[in-house]
Amino acid sequence: MITKRQGLIVWFQHMKNIKQIKRYGHLIYSSRKLKYAVIYVDQSELETIETKLLKLSFVSKIDRSYKPFVQTDYENAKPDKAKQYDYKMGI
Repeated sequence: MITKRQGLIVWFQHMKNIKQIKRYGHLIYSSRKLKYAVIYVDQSELETIETKLLKLSFVSKIDRSYKPFVQTDYENAKPDKAKQYDYKMGI
């Protein structure tokens, strides 16, 4: 069974706070220069975790990732005829 997850971009003030941010979700990436971290959390717990993170003094703001809501199935995507010809020739 696949759990529905969504990304949160957490903007913080100091890199030493990464350890506390890790406790709220699965840490994917953290930027030292821009001071943000990307964590993934379950969609069912998204609201509660977001409010908990905003209560922390070192968190500046939180942005949500909209990737789960973007359509990735393309209906009218037709391949280029020139490329199809090249594939048949083995180029």
